[in-house]
Amino acid sequence: MNKAELTAAIVKKTGFTKKDAEKALGAVTESITEALASGEKVQVVGFGSFEVRKRPARVARNPRTGEQIKIAASKAPVFKAGKALKDSVNK
Repeated sequence: MNKAELTAAIVKKTGFTKKDAEKALGAVTESITEALASGEKVQVVGFGSFEVRKRPARVARNPRTGEQIKIAASKAPVFKAGKALKDSVNK
């Protein structure tokens, strides 16, 4: 499902106009992004949680040349599914 299909599903389930559904979806994704960028954890009970995890710097190897390369430390957004979501997927 892509963003357009998700917007169409929101329209179907809520009765919103397509424009309102796009605004709502945009507001949700923007709010989650802003919270994660500021270091907050976002929890949606029954769905799951979003958080940022730190990845340490490490040394890796180029598979073609065997040369060692340094990979800098970074942060990565992570989603952990909640129990209700896991249960509904595993039915």
